[in-house]
Amino acid sequence: MSRLPIVVILGRPNVGKSTLVNRIVRSRAAVTNEEAGVTRDRRQFDAEWAGTRFHVMDTGGWEARPEEQLTADIREQAEVAVSAADLVVFVADATSEVTDDDVGVARILQRSGVPYILVANKADSPAAESELTHLWGLGLGAPVPISALHGRNTGDFLDELVAALPDELDGEEQPDTIASLAIIGRPNVGKSTLLNRLAGEERVLVSEVPGTTRDPINEIVAIDGEYFEVIDTAGIKRRTKITDDVDYYAVLRAHDTVRQADVVLFVIDGQRGATHQEQRLAEEIARSGAGLLIVLNKWDELDDEQRLHTEDSVADRLAFVAWAPILRMSALTGARTHRLPKHIRSVIENRRKHVPAPEVNRLVRELQEAHPPPVRKGRRPKILYAVQAETEPPTFVLFVRGGELSSDYIRFIENRIRDRWDFTGTPIRIRTRNRH
Repeated sequence: MSRLPIVVILGRPNVGKSTLVNRIVRSRAAVTNEEAGVTRDRRQFDAEWAGTRFHVMDTGGWEARPEEQLTADIREQAEVAVSAADLVVFVADATSEVTDDDVGVARILQRSGVPYILVANKADSPAAESELTHLWGLGLGAPVPISALHGRNTGDFLDELVAALPDELDGEEQPDTIASLAIIGRPNVGKSTLLNRLAGEERVLVSEVPGTTRDPINEIVAIDGEYFEVIDTAGIKRRTKITDDVDYYAVLRAHDTVRQADVVLFVIDGQRGATHQEQRLAEEIARSGAGLLIVLNKWDELDDEQRLHTEDSVADRLAFVAWAPILRMSALTGARTHRLPKHIRSVIENRRKHVPAPEVNRLVRELQEAHPPPVRKGRRPKILYAVQAETEPPTFVLFVRGGELSSDYIRFIENRIRDRWDFTGTPIRIRTRNRH
């Protein structure tokens, strides 16, 4: 079986790697900023040029002498990406002198044996193209001058890229997934640790530094023999804590991920419990229609008093999503994480459940006979019939005559639907249609 080739974008910090990735995939998929070190994890996207499909992988900036552990981890992630590459695009800066970091990347490529293309980015004019002699000293041949930001010469570069790709590769393409799982929460609650625990290996960076994850990180993970797309997201900060464009766009992408996910693993730090911010996040998840699992992380680090405080805070702040299962675990040690797969599958099944119309109508008739809708504006509404119109999330439509149903009565019907059928872990939407 053949698979698509993997193109890895490599280089030192702040040379425009993520900008080039966005140019290749023709979207603002990767977070970009003039600040160095915005990209930290390796992240893969689908790309196509002139009828040739391939994967492109963005990486964090490679540094020869990282001063911090986080920077060292970013470097390691980039080197792991090279080992998986079929072609490496080495991005250097056309406007600055060669650094030790550039030389270090060049030596990695020379030792790896992986085919490569040397790109001189930020060559925004013909004059800049004539000033590339400094890059010849890397020993990698002629640099290809481009401007990823403005698109200059990128078409010619992509022609060269696809010409350098192998025609056919042995190995399996990524398997089909049954659902997408988004890991959401405030900074530093253990989201990346949970993804690595599910994957069974260090797929993404984990650090005590809040905000380590900037881009959503998509990984295909096998959980009990079934494949899921698991998405680690940037920690969602309060608006007053968002200090720059990097934070802003990282949080924006995290919110977008919530709206696109099948199931959200909502991670809460067991040591802090549910705050007003968790309450607002839970409201957003419920509105999105995604399934919801609440994960109280770091549970094995808590004493009895802390556990009681956390459970009380969840019961108080998150009572409106009482339909969501609550799992107490430790992503770091793996304690109780074995229960996750069963609950994930259950939530997916409930989100896709469809109740036949005769059964829905039977329940609605029983409810109206026992508890008729309250009179509003001198008239008592009557539900003529009801159907489940959609799944993912389950959506019920009530056809009503004689006025509008109160929100309390609609909530009453939702609760009785949940009593009759198992919709644990999924929001339910109920809409009304007037019939005169």
